[in-house]
Amino acid sequence: QAQLVESGGGLVQPGGSLRLSCAASGNMFSINVMGWYRQAPGKERELVADVTREGSTNYVESVKGRFIISRDNAKNTVYLQMTSLKPEDTAVYFCNCGYYNFRGVYYSQFWGQGTQVTVSS
Repeated sequence: QAQLVESGGGLVQPGGSLRLSCAASGNMFSINVMGWYRQAPGKERELVADVTREGSTNYVESVKGRFIISRDNAKNTVYLQMTSLKPEDTAVYFCNCGYYNFRGVYYSQFWGQGTQVTVSS
């Protein structure tokens, strides 16, 4: 059974840094795009950043210059290095990917359980 397991969330002061990790495992033959979304209370879930298997990245405007997404294909893991964190970055962060299983079936939106990031003094 496929799964995404996030780690690295927590409480940090404004201006601080956190690094999120998301490890994919199970019935995943080939993973395409991996990304991070976030959802703050009362708001819709939004894409924060994603990265293709080849390493092309995409960021929401509000995190450009502060967050860096990367992935290790050998480990099926995606990371989100967050710096200069602001209170408005507070949200539950979800890992997401699209993948083919070993039977060739494609799952376009597969989610992790989420990890809380709180930026507060």
